[in-house]
Amino acid sequence: MKIVKLSLLIILTIHISACSELQQVVNSLPQEGLSNEQIASGLKEALNKGIDKEVTKLMAPDGFYKDQTVKILLPQDLQKVDKTLRDLGMGQLADQGLLLLNRAASDAVKEAKPIFVEAITTMSFADAKNILLGGQTAATDYLQQKTSAQLYQKFSPQVQKSLHKVKADEVWTKIINKYNQIPFVNQVNPDLTDYVTQKAMEGVFKKVAVEEQKIRTDFNERTSALLKKVFALQDNHNK
Repeated sequence: MKIVKLSLLIILTIHISACSELQQVVNSLPQEGLSNEQIASGLKEALNKGIDKEVTKLMAPDGFYKDQTVKILLPQDLQKVDKTLRDLGMGQLADQGLLLLNRAASDAVKEAKPIFVEAITTMSFADAKNILLGGQTAATDYLQQKTSAQLYQKFSPQVQKSLHKVKADEVWTKIINKYNQIPFVNQVNPDLTDYVTQKAMEGVFKKVAVEEQKIRTDFNERTSALLKKVFALQDNHNK
C-alpha cells in the first residue's frame, strides 16, 4: 500500500512539474490575442525607435550632406544654374550653395524633432494588425500618408529659420542674382523653403523606414518586451 501511495505521489509530482514547464512554454509563445491598441503601441514604439536611432544621425551638421541615401540634390531649375556657374568658373560658390541647403535641412530636423515624435504618438492606427502584417515599411508609409500635410505646415517655418541660420538664403540669393544677370538666360526664382522642407521630410521618413525594416527582420533589434510580442505575430504570419 505504501508502495502504491509512493508511486502515485511520484506520478503526481511529475505531472505537476510537467504542467508547470508546459505553462512556461505556453507563456513564452507569441500571444495571438493582442488587441489593436497593443499592436498600435508596438508600431509606434518601432517608429519612435527610428526617430531616436536613425533620424538623429541626420541632425549632425553634415548629416544629410554625407549620407547619399538622403542627400538633398538641386532641383531641375537650379541644376542649370549650378552648371552655368561652374562653366563660368564659380564652382566654389555652387558647392557652397549645395552644402548649405543640406546643412539647413539638418538644422531644421534637429530643432523640429519633437514635431515628428508628436506626429507618431498622437496618430491613430485604425487597422493596426493589417499594418503590422503589411510590407516591410508599412507603418512608416502609413505615418507618411496620414501626417505629411500637418507635418509640412509645422516643419516649413523651421526650415525657413534654418536656411537663414546657416546663411543658405544669403548664399542662394547671391547665386541666383549672379545667374539672372547673365545675358539670355531664363531667370529663376525658386522656393527653397518648400523644396528643402519636402526633401528633409522625405529623408526623415526614409530613415524611419530603415529602422522599421530592421525591427521586422532582425529579432535582436526588438529591444523591448512589447516589440518582441507584437512583431512575433508578423513572424508567425509569414511562416
